[in-house]
Amino acid sequence: MQLRTKITSIFIVLTSLFLTGIFILIYYNSKKYTESEFYLRLTQRATIAAQAYLEGDDLNVDIYDDIRIRHLQTLPNEKEVIYPVDAKLKRPIKELDKTLPSSFFQKIFTEEYAELKQGDYYYTGLLYHDSKGDFIVVLSATDLYGFGKLDNLRNTLITAFFISILFIFILGRYYAQQALSPISKIIKDVNLIRAENLSQRLNASNGNDELGQLAKTFNNMLDRLQISFDLQSNFVNNASHELRNPLTAILGQTEIALNKSRSKEEYHSILKNIDLEASRLDFLVNGLLKLAQTDFDSKGFLIEPIRLDEMVLHIKKNIDVSIPNNKIELNFEELPESEEAITLMGSESLLNLALSNIMENACKFSNNKSVTVKILSETDTILLIVKDKGVGIPQDELKNIYEPFFRASNVRDIEGFGFGLPLAYRIIKMHSGKINVVSQIDKGTIVKIRLPNKSSYNV
Repeated sequence: MQLRTKITSIFIVLTSLFLTGIFILIYYNSKKYTESEFYLRLTQRATIAAQAYLEGDDLNVDIYDDIRIRHLQTLPNEKEVIYPVDAKLKRPIKELDKTLPSSFFQKIFTEEYAELKQGDYYYTGLLYHDSKGDFIVVLSATDLYGFGKLDNLRNTLITAFFISILFIFILGRYYAQQALSPISKIIKDVNLIRAENLSQRLNASNGNDELGQLAKTFNNMLDRLQISFDLQSNFVNNASHELRNPLTAILGQTEIALNKSRSKEEYHSILKNIDLEASRLDFLVNGLLKLAQTDFDSKGFLIEPIRLDEMVLHIKKNIDVSIPNNKIELNFEELPESEEAITLMGSESLLNLALSNIMENACKFSNNKSVTVKILSETDTILLIVKDKGVGIPQDELKNIYEPFFRASNVRDIEGFGFGLPLAYRIIKMHSGKINVVSQIDKGTIVKIRLPNKSSYNV
């Protein structure tokens, strides 16, 4: 079912229920008023009849009959009956009408007045006290005029109901179409967007209403998709370029070696070059595999408690071996007394890889100048700060530092592939952490890493 039809149907159902309730209330109140008015007329007739028949003489009766015929307009099927009764004993002296329920007469004895509707007939009865004794006066009639008015009202309301529903259906469908037309346009525009025209955006001129927000949401999604496509395209181009270089070098060296017989020294030199390029290719492939591995769900790695200060000490020992002339200074002066405050839950191997890359980059891009590593404890988080005095990163290039293979324009002469920081970023993100990089050209770089401690980890 189309949304337009669904909205129209729901609106018609709700309106129908509302109109039905209103019309029933109108009809019910009109019926009650008509019956009340007719009972009042019967009561007045019964009182006049009692006075004419019981308090006057024959002349009064003749005058009453004459006035009733000429001026009071006889009610349809009007009938008057007077029964002599003993009011004190509450019993009739003359037999009462057995077609009427005894409760009707009992109510007259008790309350001196009663009303009854039986079939199409309305009855009023009253207890009349006279010098001649006590009497029950019962006057009955049918309200043909009232029935006619109620029938006319019922037919009018039914006709008005169906006409209203028809108009509501037409107007509801029209306005539903008008209200949903922007959504139809959005659907049409979205269907026109393909991979080759991802730069196309929806019109979000009415940004304050829900449709404007929907268009903005689509545009934001398209922005993310376009960035993902661009990153993927750049990644493929860069990866293919980086992989092609060592492969080309290896194939070239092999072709040279096989071209003709050479001396032992020449073969040794060629094999050394092949080994160098193969090692470079191995490092590149391993980096790609590690980078791809971090795209999988974090549930795949082993979760265990890790003391961050102990991990940093371990990384420092390894760097002392690989980069003997490093100048890394560990600042543990503000470590908290509680061990839990600097303990986190995660994968030791992955976090070790991430922090090693960041600390090694600090040494590499600062030409082994002073590097400070500091650990702080905050509420539910651990803050690791790595500060160097290296070449820095241009401000307009900071946004690209987490993209694989990206290298800043001022470090192209320094060996590397651009894996370290993107890999560290993904690993820290997998551990629900955040990384922030602040850098200035020729003044250095500050890397701040926030990781949730053990107390905030929910198993």
